[in-house]
Amino acid sequence: MKKLSITLIAAMLFATGSIFANDFTKGKEPAKSLSAQIGAMLKQNSFSFDEDGKTAEVVFILNNEKEIVVLSVNGADDSLDTFIKGRLNYQEVEMDTFEPGKKYAVQVRITA
Repeated sequence: MKKLSITLIAAMLFATGSIFANDFTKGKEPAKSLSAQIGAMLKQNSFSFDEDGKTAEVVFILNNEKEIVVLSVNGADDSLDTFIKGRLNYQEVEMDTFEPGKKYAVQVRITA
């Protein structure tokens, strides 16, 4: 009788351990990084730059709805500034955790 109770306790411990070892997020895809999402938004463009392209620093915040609100674009070209603001402003991003109102700065390089 004593061996049976010890065997049952051991089986319950193994079953409990295997339940906690399972990955419950297996079906969910991980969220892409914020910079990768911004890169995807700016990928399609019609600029004709040289091989190096143009760079700009984009400063933005995320509002309560996880939308990008561009504060400033520090670049040399006004058309590039307008393009970046038009593509990014109020676009929703996927993030697990974020702080509404926190400032983010991203370096962006646009190539042809």
